[in-house]
Amino acid sequence: MSLLIPGTNSIKDTGYNVANSLRLDEPSNSGLTKTPSGAGNRRTFTLSTWVKRSKITNQTGDVQTMFESRESNNDNCALTFQTDDTLSIKLKVSGTNKSLITNRVFRDVSAWYHIVCAVDTTQSTASNRVKIYVNGVQETSFGTEDYPSQDAQTSFNNSVGHGIGKRSDTTSQNFDGYLTEVVMIDGSALAPTSFGEFDSDSPTIWKPIDISGLTFGTNGFHLDFEDSSALGNDVSGNNNDYSVSNLSAVDQSTDTCTNNFATLNSLDVTESTGRSFSEGNLNYTSDSSNASSARGTFGVNTGKWYYEVKIVSQSGSASSNGKFGTFGFTDIAEESDPATNGLNIISDGRLRGQGSTGSVVGSPPLWGVGDILIFALDLDNQNLYMGKNGSWRASDGDFDDSSPSSAIFSSIDTTKFWTPFGQKNVSADNTLSYSMNFGSPSFSISSGNADGNGHGNFEYAVPSGYFALCTKNLAESG
Repeated sequence: MSLLIPGTNSIKDTGYNVANSLRLDEPSNSGLTKTPSGAGNRRTFTLSTWVKRSKITNQTGDVQTMFESRESNNDNCALTFQTDDTLSIKLKVSGTNKSLITNRVFRDVSAWYHIVCAVDTTQSTASNRVKIYVNGVQETSFGTEDYPSQDAQTSFNNSVGHGIGKRSDTTSQNFDGYLTEVVMIDGSALAPTSFGEFDSDSPTIWKPIDISGLTFGTNGFHLDFEDSSALGNDVSGNNNDYSVSNLSAVDQSTDTCTNNFATLNSLDVTESTGRSFSEGNLNYTSDSSNASSARGTFGVNTGKWYYEVKIVSQSGSASSNGKFGTFGFTDIAEESDPATNGLNIISDGRLRGQGSTGSVVGSPPLWGVGDILIFALDLDNQNLYMGKNGSWRASDGDFDDSSPSSAIFSSIDTTKFWTPFGQKNVSADNTLSYSMNFGSPSFSISSGNADGNGHGNFEYAVPSGYFALCTKNLAESG
């Protein structure tokens, strides 16, 4: 299970801030493409990107592409995650495939990785011609280790189709997750220290640095995704912009390598079939199979935390009270049904806490398609509050309180770590689709509200003293 807990693998505030990332959705065939107007250095170049995976490859059934270039089936290059979640660089020249494939696998959907691939085929020593680094450390253990011949001319940097997050020639092998600080250096094989550094106070933490002073070369580029209207904009000064494919402004995300936001955890579910994730593990859709739940990637036992969830669709029959979905928080250590063992509210109005189910309060169903549910978890005072469309649930069950004052649960056990979750309830023929907003939403926000630390983008005002589930807030307020 991939999970962030305060004080363990949280990313601290490093000084240099990466503001935005690009959220890519594998089923949507989203990504960036470009054909350079002329060839650059096809022997010597560096690829660098920060990446946060959403689906691992056994969930997509295919290779996932970060960088690609393709002249033909005999001449192409690709930096990918393989179907077994190993990391691979392939340099195919004149029909001869040369590859490095790591033994190590990369399956953490809660973490950001920094990947650098430095290529210099002019080197006389074969092992110096291609180097892969992850989080500042060179990969040296490979299941496949086959280096290109000296002075080999690759398709990368040629005037052929190039792809980022997708192949340039097909709708398959798309990346699913987040990319930021996407860089290509034309003409230099650089070490990872050109792009990042180890934190002086926490020497195991690799963090980004300002790269604006680098020399990018003729076809080099730096994509920072800060312009939501031009997500392929190159800020290197070269104007080597990429064209967007199946992307819109909402695919600009504030989930980055310097402020990691919670998502749903595609590896932590109660049903192995009958559900799907999309939009960077923020959207969840069930089919009409049994109850299916998805939990978050963050666990907290102190502080005050806020999140929203939008009901995208629901269909089929439900109980007489309108029982479609359940939302709230659950103990991360509990491996059974999170709805049974969590602190949550069912769409028919009942409260379920730690195995006990209360009577219906209010007029069910409590929510429908288009509604945005709001949750405020106060672990300092051991209370959980819930609301809908900007109003909080009152003691009589109605949604008419202006602030969270009537807790749906009290005396919460703070020896446990709590994580958000959503669930489609048991019914033979109902379905449910919802979208979580932990501060980096996948749906359009009409108003825009940040928390008191200036983090997050929410539809409704964040209650005073409550914060988005992101690593900067874990460091500052958790």
